[in-house]
Amino acid sequence: MLARKVFADIKRDLDPFVGNTIKLKANKGRKKIIEKTGILESTYPNIFVIRLDEKQVERRISFSYADILTDAVQLTVNNGEEDINIFARGC
Repeated sequence: MLARKVFADIKRDLDPFVGNTIKLKANKGRKKIIEKTGILESTYPNIFVIRLDEKQVERRISFSYADILTDAVQLTVNNGEEDINIFARGC
């Protein structure tokens, strides 16, 4: 039950940034780290979705809040004036 509260807190922290540009750095295992830029499209109770525009193809990728909690994902939000690191601890 504590995990639900933690995930709800992470979701609540991300909600104001829906629609903003996000820089994503994700550890995909075996020394594979991807860095992408996209738009935080939506947040759901267990996942968040980022829309990527790559080479004339629109893609959506989703991550769980557990990925943030386990430091598998770092997010940097660009709110217009400055970059804000949120949930960036390791990676």
